[in-house]
Amino acid sequence: MRCPFCGAEDTQVKDSRPAEDDASIRRRRFCSACGARFTTFERIQLRDMLVVKSNGSKEPFEREKLLRSLKIALRKRPIEDERIEQMTNGIVRQLEALGESEIGTDKIGGYAMEALRTVDPVAYVRYASVYRDFRSTADFEDFMQILKKSNQAAEDS
Repeated sequence: MRCPFCGAEDTQVKDSRPAEDDASIRRRRFCSACGARFTTFERIQLRDMLVVKSNGSKEPFEREKLLRSLKIALRKRPIEDERIEQMTNGIVRQLEALGESEIGTDKIGGYAMEALRTVDPVAYVRYASVYRDFRSTADFEDFMQILKKSNQAAEDS
């Protein structure tokens, strides 16, 4: 592993431990050339996935992009980083379980919305406003009405 500080190619692993609910391995590393310490994560990747955007363009799936979007929706909410990592891992596992090499943004967004709905209702609405491209307060009102109806239906059953 190359040192991110000096670029030396010889770094040593000082400590390894399971991380993120045993979905990855966290490694503490030491660079013998400059003395810097840094952390790396190793994750399982079952297959390369491509994201198919609404305009038809394709790009490689990036776990970090999904994580970043969830963190934005959950900004200033009382949800721990570890919980966000678990949500991200769960969504990635669901996507991999589909067995498809090309996945539409609608499917990724749907899984993300479902995960947020169960964790934090405010973050769910924030994410939905971007994902569903709300353009006016009426869009929010319509969405909130649908949300209220679904919550009432869940309470009644």
